[in-house]
Amino acid sequence: MENFRKESDLLGELNVPLDAYYGVQTQRAINNFKISGQLLSSYPDFIKGLAFVKKAAAKTNYELGLLDENLYFKIAEACDEIVDGKYHDQFPVDMIQGGAGTSINMNANEVIANVVLEKLGKNKGEYEFCSPNDHINLSQSTNDAYPTAIKMGLLQMNIGLVEKLEKIIAAFRAKGEEFQDVIKMGRTQLQDAVPMTLGQEFEAYAATLEEDISKLNNNASLFVEVNMGATAIGTGLNAPVGYAVLCAKNLAQITGYPVISAPNLVEATPDTGSYVIYSSAMKRLAVKLSKICNDLRLLSSGPRAGLFEINLPPMQPGSSIMPGKVNPVIPEVVNQVCFKVFGNDLTVTFAAEAGQLQLNVMEPVLSHAIMENINFLCNALDTLREKCVVGITANKEVCLNMVKHSIGIVTALNPYIGYKQSTEIAKEALETGKSVYNLVLEKGILSQEKLDEILDPKNMLKPHNK
Repeated sequence: MENFRKESDLLGELNVPLDAYYGVQTQRAINNFKISGQLLSSYPDFIKGLAFVKKAAAKTNYELGLLDENLYFKIAEACDEIVDGKYHDQFPVDMIQGGAGTSINMNANEVIANVVLEKLGKNKGEYEFCSPNDHINLSQSTNDAYPTAIKMGLLQMNIGLVEKLEKIIAAFRAKGEEFQDVIKMGRTQLQDAVPMTLGQEFEAYAATLEEDISKLNNNASLFVEVNMGATAIGTGLNAPVGYAVLCAKNLAQITGYPVISAPNLVEATPDTGSYVIYSSAMKRLAVKLSKICNDLRLLSSGPRAGLFEINLPPMQPGSSIMPGKVNPVIPEVVNQVCFKVFGNDLTVTFAAEAGQLQLNVMEPVLSHAIMENINFLCNALDTLREKCVVGITANKEVCLNMVKHSIGIVTALNPYIGYKQSTEIAKEALETGKSVYNLVLEKGILSQEKLDEILDPKNMLKPHNK
């Protein structure tokens, strides 16, 4: 029995697997683009975005009298099934490809057309009854449908990323409360500064990450402006009058996002500014996340010859040669994810800059870089929270002893004895190994009662009057 069916396009005939819902142009993309190994099927939210766009287009074409009712309802039904997760294995094209996304757009057109044909009782490939181009792609071009689908996918993916971020913020905040009474030394430039609590340190991690929720959401909100109805270059050729605004309205109703039609479709078609600014928000998050992981590695360093202020959950043996060694593998892997995010952000920058005239043909690598970053960050946030943050414990006595023996507490004497005399005390303490406390008493600079009050670490955790 023949396992293939023949389909034809501009370049001639090609064998397509008999049971495949995709068609000839998807098959050409499979043959041509063996690049990243990351397929469209790996990004379900992007596939859903394509289905949203094709359903909105079909609804608009039906309402404008270009599509008959039966075909519209069948197309809408097929799109709904794709949104629900069906047929995702039928999107096998590589995310990175030439052609400005034409292969991905045609992949969606062909799958939807063949699903509709099946519903009509026809064979796959009988496109005279439902055509990928004439019906599914009606009043569209890759140049408006593809970027709009990317944006719908990213709006969904951003929701997932923010949810992961909220969870790790809550985990850091919980540790901040747990460690609120653990006195320790703060450090600047890796040198002793002034006392603080471990709780304040962890609450600061929660606070800095919390800022990025609004940045991600605000930047993602730019994706609601779409260029549907622009067709090839923004002039609207082959789209009926009123299509752009009505399609945006239908897309908003279908997705629940406040989608609007771009005010200038010629400008909107090559514009990739929204991708650049959203990518920058992810880079900002990654920078902060990597800094936090660096801190966790430093604070847990040791256990005998490092800071050893906290313990990270032991996850695996740390050496093939050094018995007993356990490494901070979770912060390390998150650091590496952040480096990947930095690199992908640069890819987005180059791809956005490479747009020429009325189209940016580099959107495949641009969209892939952003979506890969979202997936990486989601996985990294969950991993850091589940396998590290929630299990962190404090070495309270180690932290307190460091405060008691630190030269840094001399800063608290500045308002009482002046900077010059404080500097002399600090210098002598370093040279002799004596404590700041004993030197002040030996020199009769302050009474023990006053000194105890000033140098009580708890009195150095917030502003106060002399």
